[in-house]
Amino acid sequence: MNEPAPASPGSGSGELKRRVVSALVLAAVVLALTLWGGWPFRLVWVLVAGIVAYEWFSIVSRGNAVAAGAGVVVAGLALSFLPIAPAALAGATAAAALIGALAAPFVRARLALELCGVAYALAFALITPALRDWPVVGLALILWSFAVVWLTDIAAYFTGRSLGGPKLMPRVSPKKTWSGAIGGTLAGTVAGTLIWSLATLGAPGANGWVIAASLAASVASQAGDLFESALKRRFDTKDSSHLIPGHGGFLDRLDGYWAVLVLAGLALFAFQIDI
Repeated sequence: MNEPAPASPGSGSGELKRRVVSALVLAAVVLALTLWGGWPFRLVWVLVAGIVAYEWFSIVSRGNAVAAGAGVVVAGLALSFLPIAPAALAGATAAAALIGALAAPFVRARLALELCGVAYALAFALITPALRDWPVVGLALILWSFAVVWLTDIAAYFTGRSLGGPKLMPRVSPKKTWSGAIGGTLAGTVAGTLIWSLATLGAPGANGWVIAASLAASVASQAGDLFESALKRRFDTKDSSHLIPGHGGFLDRLDGYWAVLVLAGLALFAFQIDI
């Protein structure tokens, strides 16, 4: 991984401001689209999937990135019209994405790595809209997933910086600590439970499941972050792109959310099978 350039006086605060402003703008746009729902919400996430594919190809093969992004957008739209139940499509997409991610560290052939990236990216195009369209609780599901991932990330960052301590996986991500991971998990679990309760108006009998799901999603989010860090380290890349000021690329910002999507897609499929 490339070493960052020496910081000049004030550069740290300037970088933090850029990160905060970018995060607030993106959060506002995403939340507005989430409330809107329907095809605008789906189209945005299909485009996000294309950008993620573009960034993945830029990292692992440094070629065909534009074609890959466009191909994933077309595939994401086409697959949305398949005569398949949304839960089945979400489950199949989640399984393919998970298999691709698990295989990626072990494959060496460029084509195989690219196929792993396609499976990874399609999770955004197909699982997120399926969750939003789930009757009655779709909006609550998306808000819950955002709350878990965002609060996990924020709390892990500030807890790790404040408390320090032993490193979590220094060979993969030298700055992450166990204190940050624990702080992030606690915050993500509380945030997910709280937002679900507010979004569903305190639906009775669900607290135990929501706490367990929020805990699992918070841990998965951090695992997704570590996976992307390992991928970038393997290919000596610092950021997946420079599309988001202060944050790098979409893959950098959505690596944790990807893991939650996979978890949610598998759960959606399992629950729908039981109905």
